[in-house]
Amino acid sequence: MNNPITLRGLSTISFWAADLEAAKKWYTELFGFKPYFERPGYFEFRLGDTQAELGVIDSRYSPTRSAASPAGTIVYWHVDDVKATFEKLLTMGATTYEEPVERGPGFVTATVVDPFGNILGIMYNAHYLEVLESLKKS
Repeated sequence: MNNPITLRGLSTISFWAADLEAAKKWYTELFGFKPYFERPGYFEFRLGDTQAELGVIDSRYSPTRSAASPAGTIVYWHVDDVKATFEKLLTMGATTYEEPVERGPGFVTATVVDPFGNILGIMYNAHYLEVLESLKKS
């Protein structure tokens, strides 16, 4: 059966920052390590179980139709403790976009706006853990 996969997985999630050096410092503190890749106007971290990329780009290069305030699609990163992660983000200067909400058994979400205007979603997702476990078995 010929069934091509069109979306194979997240490659890079892009955030924007007018003060790139401040953003690099903030995200380095959050993650506990420095970006693995840098070039003028851009840096990247590899994160989590699948080493997904979070790139931060100088906002001068943002698409001309970008929203001026936090808006759009929210990417949720799995975390083991939503409440603790949410509180840590707030103490680091992020602001509440949506407080932690239980969406059903095994699913809790929250969102903050980082100091640079990007929406950062965090989530405890039971299905994420099930998929990880199945990948380990294969």
